Amino acid sequence: MSHHIVQALDIHYTYPDGTVGLAGVSFSISHGESVALVGENGAGKSTLLQHLNGCLLPESGSVRIGDSFLNPKNLASVRRAVGMVFQNPDDQLFMPTVFDDVAFGLLNLGFTEDDARRRVAEALETVGAGHLAGRPPYKLSIGEKRAVAIATVWAMSPDILVMDEPSASLDPRSRSRLIALLQTFKHTKIIATHDLDMAAQLCERTIVLHQGKVTADGQTVDVFRNEELLHLSSLEKPLGMQNCPVCTTAALLKSPRSHHPHGH
Repeated sequence: MSHHIVQALDIHYTYPDGTVGLAGVSFSISHGESVALVGENGAGKSTLLQHLNGCLLPESGSVRIGDSFLNPKNLASVRRAVGMVFQNPDDQLFMPTVFDDVAFGLLNLGFTEDDARRRVAEALETVGAGHLAGRPPYKLSIGEKRAVAIATVWAMSPDILVMDEPSASLDPRSRSRLIALLQTFKHTKIIATHDLDMAAQLCERTIVLHQGKVTADGQTVDVFRNEELLHLSSLEKPLGMQNCPVCTTAALLKSPRSHHPHGH
């Protein structure tokens, strides 16, 4: 299933004002992997994600999605394969109603109105936003907007899901719902986030970016145990991995062994 592969080959990108966004980024992600992308503000996370669906094109190096190297001629097919949820949901919501926003991409792909209506309803129900279908997006809360933005991408059934800070501004219940939802997505997913606890729950692999370069790429648990690496990237170990008595007690209570009379 090579159409789910994502590969970055020595990507360089400099913004028009001279700011270096990416300085030689390389990695390869295979089908079905869940990968967290972490780093301090300005590390290059959003810049990198925007290269994966052609919003930005590298000044040197290349991006491979599936069997094709991304170029201006195949942007449409790449964007069908790579579903991108932007950091700011207002960048994705521009139609008069929530329903229209979720239907927009489907109708552009040639879905019939009946099929589009069915998929819109399914996508909105999936993110817990079915009741918002008739509402204008600008009247929604940030959490509701984020759920709808995810639905616009979910409805398109992408091979690869790319998300930029999906849990930002979500209340605890909405965050838990998002994590549960993402656990059901079995294809490739790449999630840029400052929420390292969410990353630890969802992603078995983590790539660390620092000043536009990859400084680590490995098993999430190993990366998050490396306190020196996290410190260099202005990150803190996830709460779930800190020696917090409350977290430890909660973990013990959840552990099946804790209910065994001889468990120790």
